[in-house]
Amino acid sequence: MIPPVLETENLVIRAFERKDLEIFTQYRSQEMVAKYQSWTNYTYQDAIEFFEGMDYSTFGTEGNWYQLAISSLDSDELVGDLAVHFIDQDQIEIGFTVAPQHQGKNVASEAVSRFLRYVFGELNKHRVVATTDADNTASYRLLEKLAFRREGHVIQNIFFKGAWGDEYQYALLRSEQKIT
Repeated sequence: MIPPVLETENLVIRAFERKDLEIFTQYRSQEMVAKYQSWTNYTYQDAIEFFEGMDYSTFGTEGNWYQLAISSLDSDELVGDLAVHFIDQDQIEIGFTVAPQHQGKNVASEAVSRFLRYVFGELNKHRVVATTDADNTASYRLLEKLAFRREGHVIQNIFFKGAWGDEYQYALLRSEQKIT
């Protein structure tokens, strides 16, 4: 399977390209973006290593993570990214990051909605899961807006950036998703 190219009214979800790395580095290096992410002090060299380590020829392989670019339909400029983990033949885990200048503009909602239609419609997956920091209000509100069900609140389960933190676990079943 190859990574999809999925279009929405305003966006394209596609494989990363080398031209994306400068913008990718710019938003990943910002403290407000990195706050709930695993990285700190993200550099252009980190982006190159990330890009060169991405093997899209294995897209869809169980156990693997893949990163998909979210770009503007009009300009093809990178505005964010989707992380996709093929847990097993029936389940996928997702994550999303949006560049600060594009936050609050429906980018994540539009991209994740389109990706869910692909996952449930074309791939016929059973379940999509997501985990978010309990303090990341924007992230969990988006998941709830998209009809994800909060299945758990795990208390102080992760030691993250010098402190113990809580996480919310979400899921959405194919049978709960309205595919349009």
